[in-house]
Amino acid sequence: MHKECEVYTSKMGKTIDVLKSDFATVRAGRANPGVLDKLTVEHYGSAMPINQLASISVPEPRMLAIQPWDKSALKAIEKAIMASDLGINPQNDGSVIRLIFPQLTEERRKDLTKQVKKMGEDAKVAIRNIRRDAVDTFKKQQKKSEITEDDLKVLEKEIQDATDKYCKEIDTETSKKEKELMEL
Repeated sequence: MHKECEVYTSKMGKTIDVLKSDFATVRAGRANPGVLDKLTVEHYGSAMPINQLASISVPEPRMLAIQPWDKSALKAIEKAIMASDLGINPQNDGSVIRLIFPQLTEERRKDLTKQVKKMGEDAKVAIRNIRRDAVDTFKKQQKKSEITEDDLKVLEKEIQDATDKYCKEIDTETSKKEKELMEL
């Protein structure tokens, strides 16, 4: 692969990474510590991610246990979870917060599946935008005689191949997440 294409393919790879982390925050029927990744807690005057204030474990398939290293953070963590869009009430026993994930209804599963499909489509659009930027750059280089017309054809083919590969990966990840959501 030409070094001109590597910059753009690394951007495409980052798009996939972002998609995977977004999928981790979509709550399926199982407990997944990833749903807490985007939650921040106000503690000692600054906003911090929960995983920097506590250890998060999965003692049962549908339960998360959050054990703060500093007991004074317990109330702040509980407050952040209740203010979030998780839709789960935390159970605080004074030392550990437990999040019990209810079984998803059929309707909720379908809504989440639509949400996942939209995330996948948005990621594909981002990949295509990266391809478009790359092709525009290559064409400008060719106009300035920095690369030949043959080089342009080769670079366009490489960037198209990368686009196809990453779009296929997005489809795979999306269908994996949809399958996970539809499992009972």
